Amino acid sequence: MKIAVLSGKGGTGKTLIAVNLAASAKESTYIDCDVEEPNGHLFFKPEEVQSGRISIKIPFVDEALCNGCRKCVDFCKFNALAYINHKLIVFTEVCHSCGGCILLCPERALSEKEKIVGEIQKGVSENVTVITGILNIGEASGIPIIKKLLKDTSARKVFTFIDCPPGSACIVMESIKDADYCILVAEPTLFGVHNLNMVYELVKLFDKPHGAVLNKCLEGENPAEEFCLEKGIKILGRIPFDKTLGELNSKALISVRETKKYRDKFMSLLNIVTKEVEHETVINP
Repeated sequence: MKIAVLSGKGGTGKTLIAVNLAASAKESTYIDCDVEEPNGHLFFKPEEVQSGRISIKIPFVDEALCNGCRKCVDFCKFNALAYINHKLIVFTEVCHSCGGCILLCPERALSEKEKIVGEIQKGVSENVTVITGILNIGEASGIPIIKKLLKDTSARKVFTFIDCPPGSACIVMESIKDADYCILVAEPTLFGVHNLNMVYELVKLFDKPHGAVLNKCLEGENPAEEFCLEKGIKILGRIPFDKTLGELNSKALISVRETKKYRDKFMSLLNIVTKEVEHETVINP
């Protein structure tokens, strides 16, 4: 059961929801796909951490063989190649590692070399297997790391919680494409509605079953709730604007491991999400 947790921007409470749901399950896997700024590990503080580097393949030019035909330059839709002053230049920052230029080169002047783009760390925190992706500073895309993070999720625990990057860009799409269910986390403001709409449009595009968790709820008007009612988005739960929860979060403590109140609240939310996923499985086996 792969559950992706999304939000339209950072600071909405996406990691708060994902971490506490993962800790609420009897056994689970938590995958931090927010590879540019992963922070779930700060809460879990995993032990027995193992790490491995992630690399991609990029073109390497043998200048002695290149005759300047520019077929590779014309082929590359990402403008990662240019022929300037009788020399083929590779812009590795924008290369998407498709390998097409290498196959196309009539002189076999292009080959592949490895480039390290980040790493994956894996550890254990009580009942949770914690897997974190870390993108090297300056790298253009975290997609290769996210692909590796999500590989063979079927072999993991019953519950796999995917802490997605904020927003709705390509890295978010990669994070949710194999998810069974998506949780949209929203704040009770007009700005929060704008960002909720971003991820709502995304899960609709991918035809993913989804529901919303409303975070930082206060008494009175809640534009995010009104949006959910208008769009027919199921509200899975409401997390109050609570000083105790804020203090626990600021200290990087997992609420369900610290207080019975939030242990009960997130257990209830987990049961609701589980029933939603099982219901969708029956309807769309």
